[in-house]
Amino acid sequence: MGLWVFSWIVCALCVLVEGKYMVYNTSQGIVPGKINVHLVPHSHDDVGWLKTVDQYYVGLNNSIQGACVQNVLDSLIPALLADKSRKFVYVEMAFFQRWWNDQSDDTRSIVRMLVNTGQLEFINGGMCMHDEAAVHYIDMIDQTTLGHRFLKEEFSVTPRIGWQIDPFGHSAVQAYLLGAEVGFDALYFARIDYQDRAKRKNEKKLEVIWQGSKSLGSSSQIFTGAFHAGNYEPPDTFNFEVNEQSPVVQDNINLFDYNVHERVNDFVAAAIFQANVTRSNHVMWTMGTDFKYQYANSWFRNMDKLIHYVNLDGRVNALYSTPSFYTDTKYALNESWPLKTDDFFPYADRINAYWTGYFTSRPALKRFVRVMSGYYLAARQLEFFVGRKTSGPTTDSLADAMAILQHHDAVSGTEQQHVANDYAKRLFIGYKESAAAVEASLGLLTQTASSSESRSPNTKFEQQLHISFHFTSRIKIINFIVLYYAADAIFRCTQCPLLNISYCPATEVDLSKGKKIAVVVYNPLGWKRTEVVRIPVINENAKVRDSVGNVIPVQVLPIFDAWLSQRNAYTGKLNSATPLYSLSFTATVPALGFNTYYIISTGSASTNTINYKFEGNQEGDIAIGSGNLNLVYSQKDGKLARYINSQSKVNISLAQSYSYYAGFNGTVKDTQASGAYIFRPNGTYPIEPDGKVPLTVFRGPIFDEVHQKISSWIYQITRVYKDFDHAEVEFAVGPIPINDGFGKEVISQIKTDIESSKTFYTDSNGRDFLKRVRDYRTDWDLEVNQPIAGNYYPINLGLYIKDEKTELSVLVDRSVGGSSILDGELEIMLHRRLLHDDGKGVAEALNEEVCFHGNCSGLTVVGKYYIRSDPVGEGSKWRRSFGQEIYSPFLLTFAVLEESESFPVATFSGIDSSYNLPDNVAIITLQELENGSVLLRLAHLYEDGEDKHLSTKVNIELQKLFPTKKIKSIKEMSLSANQERAQMEKKRLSWKVEGSGYIPKPRGGPVDPKNLVVELTPMEIRTFIINLDSNHMLDQVEALVS
Repeated sequence: MGLWVFSWIVCALCVLVEGKYMVYNTSQGIVPGKINVHLVPHSHDDVGWLKTVDQYYVGLNNSIQGACVQNVLDSLIPALLADKSRKFVYVEMAFFQRWWNDQSDDTRSIVRMLVNTGQLEFINGGMCMHDEAAVHYIDMIDQTTLGHRFLKEEFSVTPRIGWQIDPFGHSAVQAYLLGAEVGFDALYFARIDYQDRAKRKNEKKLEVIWQGSKSLGSSSQIFTGAFHAGNYEPPDTFNFEVNEQSPVVQDNINLFDYNVHERVNDFVAAAIFQANVTRSNHVMWTMGTDFKYQYANSWFRNMDKLIHYVNLDGRVNALYSTPSFYTDTKYALNESWPLKTDDFFPYADRINAYWTGYFTSRPALKRFVRVMSGYYLAARQLEFFVGRKTSGPTTDSLADAMAILQHHDAVSGTEQQHVANDYAKRLFIGYKESAAAVEASLGLLTQTASSSESRSPNTKFEQQLHISFHFTSRIKIINFIVLYYAADAIFRCTQCPLLNISYCPATEVDLSKGKKIAVVVYNPLGWKRTEVVRIPVINENAKVRDSVGNVIPVQVLPIFDAWLSQRNAYTGKLNSATPLYSLSFTATVPALGFNTYYIISTGSASTNTINYKFEGNQEGDIAIGSGNLNLVYSQKDGKLARYINSQSKVNISLAQSYSYYAGFNGTVKDTQASGAYIFRPNGTYPIEPDGKVPLTVFRGPIFDEVHQKISSWIYQITRVYKDFDHAEVEFAVGPIPINDGFGKEVISQIKTDIESSKTFYTDSNGRDFLKRVRDYRTDWDLEVNQPIAGNYYPINLGLYIKDEKTELSVLVDRSVGGSSILDGELEIMLHRRLLHDDGKGVAEALNEEVCFHGNCSGLTVVGKYYIRSDPVGEGSKWRRSFGQEIYSPFLLTFAVLEESESFPVATFSGIDSSYNLPDNVAIITLQELENGSVLLRLAHLYEDGEDKHLSTKVNIELQKLFPTKKIKSIKEMSLSANQERAQMEKKRLSWKVEGSGYIPKPRGGPVDPKNLVVELTPMEIRTFIINLDSNHMLDQVEALVS
């Protein structure tokens, strides 16, 4: 279709309204042959940003932002009732659920009527509009499921439309997993790169078919629309919120400023402009923006008038609409659409403004979210094994907190500081309750469960849940006592969430007085697993016995001073004189089960570790690692020089270093600074130690490690394990110095001799790996103006490079930004501290501080990343399998016992003891729902063609996952479990694609109700609702442990 052109006339058909009641005709539908303007009323309600989620809901703290979601929803309902043609779409269930819980039965009936008639439509439907860069795919699924379950239970509706209008770039996983796989017919958003948007507008390719997964082929396709203006607001001068500057439609001839003809001409002009960059004669206007419709009648009154007068004018057609109706209209055209693959990262809204800084912003909060994600997965499993409680602690509070934290201004790190504090508090409260549920479950599972006497009401199991969490300027130390019934003995069980700074009161006890420490190690993965456990102890005189009494190797090392200083500061022990050590042992734990280990006193110090300090300029290089892997440090300067694996025959040069990018502060002429959203470097500066790099080497039976002080504010420990072929780098970065007047963005660089030819690979939300080429975009000719920031991508699992012989992988413990700025190199950004706001709305500099006893300094971040090199084509198994172990670490609980005591049940597996899941499959959800049914999700971990052995169809025997229970029924569901999959596939729209875009790929077949075998193909996730026989889940526990 060519350009739409109309002559300008002065509304000859406009009605002159006298000062009396006027009925506007708003019932107009589609008019063929005209430009049809679909007016979509909406309010974008951030689940926290400048204010906390609750402040936004009730309307507090309006000095920051005048926003009250209660007002939006209270005002909306009568406005919709006033005219059945009016429509509205709502997105964020975290707010709507709050409002819904406050409503009377009469109001609820009215709202249900509005939903049933289509006037009020829920789109997206998660608890929040989640981010797409700094989130893990399991968290995206969980928060969406929570919202979709609420909508199904209360309204019996299943959202059809994805509405990701505000996230700062868009992931392939969002398109196929949180789009097609949840049953959406379309996905709409606003933010794509300004260069990409210009080209798509010129070619009318703002609306495409997006195929986000090469493994799932055409079944992963979804109709996708990017808004032409790059925002989700109405066209200029059509914002009708009270006190906005847009002129209202004044149609009363008895009053001054009558403007119907001007307003209609403005409308027609905007419609023509948009139609000329859009395929077909249908365009969507997003009539709303952040926290609008607090006085809904102001919007609807003016839209009623516009529809009435524009349609009388006749040049274009205006109608109330929804994204669903708009999508159906586009589908009815029966046209073919351009095909889009890969993703929409990175995003820049203009020159020198790449939104790639938030990939790393607030790294402590990002780590907290990732830890709680894995914890929530494990906690639900344990809750399932003993049966979900109708009262007492559950995982529900953590579910709510985790859902809110996926918001695109939460885990992204782009919120104000007081809001970040509120998010952390919510996570902490959720953890506190879930920890009580976890310890209650493990308390039951570790006791004699074969007799009813074990749960006698006369017997109490008392726990002391001692949680410490530090975030920015706050220290939270909360003691929480939980009483529940379990066993004759009274034990005190504790978890230690601050093990990352070597703080665990439960293990820092004197074992010379007839005590021992029981360590219950739970494995949430579906396969047997061996991993090193590391805990702090107060002296070296300790040994470890396994669950059958065998003494196993241990390694006791002093704790690095940098970690001790963090520990002492965060726990308020500023001058602790207690000598602390780290005790390590290797734990082997069955699938979805636990094993118990006991730490006891030896009476004499351990002598199995040796150490020495290297100052440089000594003869001979230093090799660490007593297994297959050796890291070689140069004898000249003490720096890492080579990576050698004797088994795989990989032998490459490998250097590791730290640098920082100075944050651009902005100038009078160029105000774009580096900030919470924006990464804009102003020079790269190596961080070199003063003089040589002294290093201290410790060698032992389990691992070797190197301690290094890189600078006065960067410390590092590098470990090489005897039984594993990767290196672990543990770092402490901060406080970042800013006394020179410049913010800094700290990176760690890994340099090799791999000839990577500008190409590297990054994960999409921890799932698929996407090919990246430096200074290149698939969809347009990139004009390079920021050669570093413009090549940064979000990393949730890892990134890698390769050549014809070798590949190098780096895996991370949280969301970060990363890239390959030079061939043979990988870099990840670990920490950011900046001094200026970047002008993108948050109105604060990203300058996190920690205050103790009135003294404030910049935040120190502690974390890990992991390095491995493999022959080309062989690295995926480590990335996938070990990546799951990073995401789902062992869950540890501790109890101090008398030397003669032991847990009656020392080992347990929740699945058939003879069965492990295949290496390419993970259980990503095992959860008992409120009605007693079980939600199960199984995920294939590999892409098509990624591994010659593991990128294959695989079978899972369901009955072996529930070995003592009869599966009464099983239903396969959509990804968010709100509809049966067969029904979803039947009603989903199937779009035509230009060229050879239809590429079917095989999917797992139906589950035979007799054999109960589930097939999974590469990258497939299958979701089931399972009903087991009526016996309580605790009976299953008794059978498994007896």
